[in-house]
Amino acid sequence: MELEAEFTSEPFQGEGEPPAHALKARDAADKAGLTTDFGPLGTTVRGDADALLGALSGIARAAIDGGAIRLTLQLRRTDAPAAAPVELNSALDRLIGEVEREVGGKLAGLDRASKQRAVRILKERGAFTQKKSVATIAEALGVTRFTVYNYLNRETG
Repeated sequence: MELEAEFTSEPFQGEGEPPAHALKARDAADKAGLTTDFGPLGTTVRGDADALLGALSGIARAAIDGGAIRLTLQLRRTDAPAAAPVELNSALDRLIGEVEREVGGKLAGLDRASKQRAVRILKERGAFTQKKSVATIAEALGVTRFTVYNYLNRETG
């Protein structure tokens, strides 16, 4: 079984280089042989359940030793069923539905590159100007808000 973990370490920094605690946590994940997606608001790692679970204490230790005052972690099975379908009754829901039809499937079932494309399309269509859009889009994608922010940052960074 494969797992995915998303973690953030605080304190956050604004512009510029990532904080040492975030870099050290990322390096610990890389050293454990996990697939790592490092972003400005969080890091996603994927791998075999035993490898990932075995690496979590080292990742947490690296972040804390690097100066983190808080580490937030979310785990999920990559084979877990997608969230309940989004009902198409608001402008945002309609935009999500349009993008799903355009990309040929539910957003939660897409691979990472396709999810990033979907976020780019949603941004171009103004989806992120709506209240609570990031949370709604994250739910439709089957990812956390931090991942959506990471996808958005790739477009501007």
